[in-house]
Amino acid sequence: MAGFSYSVYNTDGAARRGTMHTVRGDIQTPAFMPVGTAATVKAMMPANVADTGAEIILGNTYHLMLRPGPERIAGLGGLHKFMNWDKPILTDSGGFQVMSLSKLRTMTEEGVAFQSHLDGNKFMLTPERSMEIQRLLGSNIVMTFDECTPYPVEKDAAAESMQLSMRWAQRSRDGFDTGGQHAEDNALFGIVQGSTYEDLRAESSAKLIDIGFEGYAIGGLAVGEGQDMMFEVLDYTVPFLPDDRPRYLMGVGKPADLVGAVMRGVDMFDCVLPTRSGRNGQAFTRRGAINIKNARHVDDPRPLDDACSCPACTQYSRAYLSHVVRSNEIIGSMLMSWHNLQYYQDLMADMRAAIEAGKLIHFASEFSAQQAAGDIEPV
Repeated sequence: MAGFSYSVYNTDGAARRGTMHTVRGDIQTPAFMPVGTAATVKAMMPANVADTGAEIILGNTYHLMLRPGPERIAGLGGLHKFMNWDKPILTDSGGFQVMSLSKLRTMTEEGVAFQSHLDGNKFMLTPERSMEIQRLLGSNIVMTFDECTPYPVEKDAAAESMQLSMRWAQRSRDGFDTGGQHAEDNALFGIVQGSTYEDLRAESSAKLIDIGFEGYAIGGLAVGEGQDMMFEVLDYTVPFLPDDRPRYLMGVGKPADLVGAVMRGVDMFDCVLPTRSGRNGQAFTRRGAINIKNARHVDDPRPLDDACSCPACTQYSRAYLSHVVRSNEIIGSMLMSWHNLQYYQDLMADMRAAIEAGKLIHFASEFSAQQAAGDIEPV
């Protein structure tokens, strides 16, 4: 595609260091995408999200479809202008939310008819409509419409779900390619399904490669299978995917998940965890997770993480953060979310540097040891 390309220029084992080029700017990989579900990364200003080092965010087709509506956003200049974010945006297809949030739904070969979880209004989401919505939003990386296979699931049901997603992938490709004047500027990613069954993942990967996509996502993980199983699925799925296209692990995850997945050749991630955890008083640090609501922080003058450059760490104490979070003050959500997003971006930058230096295994070992050591008690 004229407006999208991907280049890998360092490898370290299975890990890759690369750059995605888009019409909205470059994205250094491995990359973590903050989640801006409803045209906002919760508790954050767009400029502050960029200040953490984020070069791309995720928007949600399902939520924006219901409110305020893609046609309205398009009429106001597209999602980038609407939310004041001038860097790349990836939009998911809406399939996961249809399955998990809608009140009533009926799935057929055509797509999914459902009632909004907001007001009960009826909608129909098909591969073609998903492509149209994402085009109206002005997405730079568009995801195919798929069914996120639940876990656990019997193999026959997993196979049926995967095969439906592959038929929808072809329709998504066709709809994307014929859908509008800006399609040549953007990218469409296919989504590998197949649950925890290696032969189904192989079949799904082969079908998607046959269709042809600008990138490939691994879906259907982080749905309850546990880290060990997730890594096992990545171990056999990633090698099925083309070396010259980006690989995106959807909805993942905790810091240790990111390190393990990068070591297995994954290039892109998204997850609500940094902001959701921040709003609930949990901070991710270089010495593991901290619950700022715990009593031991109420008199602690130290920063959350003395190696972090975010405002929560450079301008405020743990004692203050504990106070505002316990008091449900808005600034508590803001500062804790900012810190977590900064930590995630720092982690990705550290992994990029480690891959370039050929020292990712050493980095991962130090990371694990430091996380296991835990938080230092106050003096």
